[in-house]
Order: sequence, then C-alpha cells, then structure tokens
Amino acid sequence: QVQLVESGGGLVQSGGSLRLSCAASGIIFSIYDMGWFRQAPGNERELVARVTSGGSTNYADSVKGRFTISRDNAKNAVYLQMNSLRPDDTAVYYCNAVRQITYYWGKGTLVTVSS
Repeated sequence: QVQLVESGGGLVQSGGSLRLSCAASGIIFSIYDMGWFRQAPGNERELVARVTSGGSTNYADSVKGRFTISRDNAKNAVYLQMNSLRPDDTAVYYCNAVRQITYYWGKGTLVTVSS
C-alpha cells in the first residue's frame, strides 16, 4: 500500500517561512521523481517544484529563488523549504511521486499566508 503523507503546513505571515515534508512508504522511493504541487481555491493544481530520481530540480517561475526542494532517499522523504512567503502562495500543497506512467498523490497540507 503506497502512502505519501505531507506535513508542515500551517498559518504564516507574509515574508515568513515554512518547511513541508512528505514521507513516502510502499514504493522504492529512490527511483521515483518527486514533486510538490499546489491548488488554490478556484484554481487548477499546478506544479511548484520537482526533484528527479537523479537529483535534478526544476521550479515554477513564481517560486524560483524562494522555494527549495530536496530529497533524502535514506529517509524516503522529500521536503519543500518555502521562504519569503506571499499571500498568493496560499494553497493546499500536495506531494507527488511519479515513475513512467505510475503516479501517486498525498492528501495535501494547507498553507495559509496572511498579509
């Protein structure tokens, strides 16, 4: 049974920081590309950041320079360090694992940034 469990969301003031974590189980974590997506009310789910199984990263333009994705294969975990948060970063953040045509989603963690 595959599980992706996000944690670390919460309420933070504009300019603040949060660190999201995603703990994976039931998969061979190291061979999956891992990503963070987010969905704000009324919006489609969008990619925030991704780290491949080989360690390459890419980011949405809106978060470049503010967010950092990392993974720890020994702990089967992926992280998203979010700095300089803005109100428009408010969303439910989802962890995603992808390998070829197989993908899994976590249930999400809510991040709310107040102005």
